[in-house]
Amino acid sequence: MDVGVHLVNFGAPGGPASIAPTLGWAAEAAERAGVANVSVMDHYLQIAGMGLGDVDAPMLEGYTTLGFLAAHTRTVELQLLVTGVMYRHPGLLAKIVATLDVLSGGRATLGLGAGWYEREHAAYGVPFPPLAERFERLEETLQIVRQTWSPDNGPYAGRHYQLAETICSPHPLRHVPVMVGGSGERKTLRLVARYADACNLFAGPQSPPAAVAAKLEVLREHCEREGREFDGIRKTVLWAAGLDPTSARGGAAFAAQMEGYAAVGVSEVHVMPWSGDPVPFIDGLGEHVVPRLVDLP
Repeated sequence: MDVGVHLVNFGAPGGPASIAPTLGWAAEAAERAGVANVSVMDHYLQIAGMGLGDVDAPMLEGYTTLGFLAAHTRTVELQLLVTGVMYRHPGLLAKIVATLDVLSGGRATLGLGAGWYEREHAAYGVPFPPLAERFERLEETLQIVRQTWSPDNGPYAGRHYQLAETICSPHPLRHVPVMVGGSGERKTLRLVARYADACNLFAGPQSPPAAVAAKLEVLREHCEREGREFDGIRKTVLWAAGLDPTSARGGAAFAAQMEGYAAVGVSEVHVMPWSGDPVPFIDGLGEHVVPRLVDLP
């Protein structure tokens, strides 16, 4: 099982001037630790109620941050977990991710979701249509990014988006994996089956392995209807609970919990350092967690 580090707290101990060096040290720690993926949230405002401060707590623009992380790493995949569909026009989003892939040497992953944080949309004047429309736009965005990264430079005509041309130069260096985040059985998992290379589900006390297995069974049914190979979709989870990787005991306990998820097909877990200084957490992953998960199927 691979491990990803999901950075959510930008309240670096030394204030705004220390955010950049702290992120640089975190990126270097992630490569030392042997994690496979480094991600950040895609939000305009910090999420109140997560224990990370109120909405005026530090929050960085996601793709700018990934560009910074690309310059401080050489091996890890880079992504937002996940991009809200209304945050960027899909043609521009395809261009941004292609640029990240080229400048990182082929390490970009695109995470997409329908979005939910209405307050930040209102704060920045970004439209926040009803959920049904956001899912319609999500599907069109999935179509647009794939077309933009293909040899087809022609127009795209959808209900919500119309592009006269889908030119992208340079193209990504590789097939950019697309992850759709969310666990909705009727819409989200259908979009995974139709378009995505990976899904991302919640894991933790409220989502034990049996609950994740039930979601994956729904995904399998969607794959059958779509004519898609279920085993070709990477199953990932975001660990939404506490984790202390800085001791052998904490690492062993976490690895034991992950055995149940690996048994139902999960091949990557994303974990969150809650502190504004994530380096000790990431170092602990390298010492006590990554070696224990590497042999899980």
